[in-house]
Amino acid sequence: MKLYIETYGCQMNVSDSEVAVSILKENGFTHTGDIHEADIILVNTCSVRENAETRVWGRLDVFRQIRKKKPEIIIGIIGCMAERLKAKLLEEGRVDLVVGPDAYRDLPRLIKQAESGKAAINVQLSCDEMYEDISPARYGSNGVSAFVSIMRGCDNMCAFCVVPFTRGRERSRDPETILQEIFELKEKRFREVTLIGQNVDKYNWKNSDASVINFASLLERVATANPELRARFSTSYPQDMTDEVLHIMAKYQNICKSIHLPMQSGSTRILELMRRGYTSEWYMGRITAIKKILPGCAISTDIITGFCGETEEDHKDTLSLMTWAKFDFAFMFKYSERPNTFAQRNYKDDVPENIKAQRLAEIIALQNKLSAESKQQDLNKVFEVLVEGFSKKSKDFLSGRNSHNKVIVFPKKNYSIGDFVQVRVIRSTSATLIGEVVKK
Repeated sequence: MKLYIETYGCQMNVSDSEVAVSILKENGFTHTGDIHEADIILVNTCSVRENAETRVWGRLDVFRQIRKKKPEIIIGIIGCMAERLKAKLLEEGRVDLVVGPDAYRDLPRLIKQAESGKAAINVQLSCDEMYEDISPARYGSNGVSAFVSIMRGCDNMCAFCVVPFTRGRERSRDPETILQEIFELKEKRFREVTLIGQNVDKYNWKNSDASVINFASLLERVATANPELRARFSTSYPQDMTDEVLHIMAKYQNICKSIHLPMQSGSTRILELMRRGYTSEWYMGRITAIKKILPGCAISTDIITGFCGETEEDHKDTLSLMTWAKFDFAFMFKYSERPNTFAQRNYKDDVPENIKAQRLAEIIALQNKLSAESKQQDLNKVFEVLVEGFSKKSKDFLSGRNSHNKVIVFPKKNYSIGDFVQVRVIRSTSATLIGEVVKK
């Protein structure tokens, strides 16, 4: 059978899709990028924001049209949306199987069950499933960069977030299996890995001798085991990011100098309502530490505007903190109420949509200004760029990222995908740095 898969949402979903494809390949399936030749369609879904789920419902309408021409095709929903909506997806008759993020090993059996005409579902969450014995199928990879999952689940229970309910409790992966996966990637000539988890700073592995490997220790082991391989990580949590991690980043050149540190709001009052576990002052302290220990480190963030009870003063606090922190990049969203979260059960979603939209527009406008200023500071500087592909506009130009996770485009000349190239920035657009090659 030919398998077609679409993935929505975070880096964890991308990694999970690679695991699901690997499991099915081991059971005789082949992967295809052409939806029209598929025997089975899987959609790996996200429930973090309402818009993500809306997109998936739209795709299911498209798949319904494909089923009219090919009645035997099997359609499945996997991932967070499958975990959240469970039987509702099957009851509406749009899909044949529903599989949660901890049940991908069961996919072959469930597909056979769906083939026989029976609805198939497994959304049971696990306390120990890590898929650590499975080598992910890098089917959509550029052959240069890869995600490596180091932990699953989340225990933070932020008021607005469904992740603890869709991905279960926090657990860490055996570091030896992480290092083995990274070694295999290096052997396949990958040049960069990103260690991923819902909150990587809480990585905590207890050895048989009762010693503990925390995230800083793991990061150092990754850096020293593969000095030629660049390492990134995502996502950090302000309450849990330690100076120890920052000092490890400063110590090793192959650890990229880029940190994604979700702020969510600049108002301590709103952060308390969000149950984030830190104040705006604490967050500013973490930014100060990053800039002191890692001068020039790029910092990106997440921002939610229009959360329950947010006032204009709270909004101004967010704008003020953004201006102070000078983020290089940000993911910015209007608050959308998610079912069964603490906020949905206990707060009123009382900020009008037009006010949410207005505040989001102000946040985006400010961040565009900050991002432009960040790019201006890069002019005439030389960066090592890892080539990931061609420029979207011309095959005569290559595109890649520097250590700070900024995209730089430069003339191709004799360089290839996977090369490290020294590039001087000569100008910038709203989204990209433009450079010229500097000979060593």
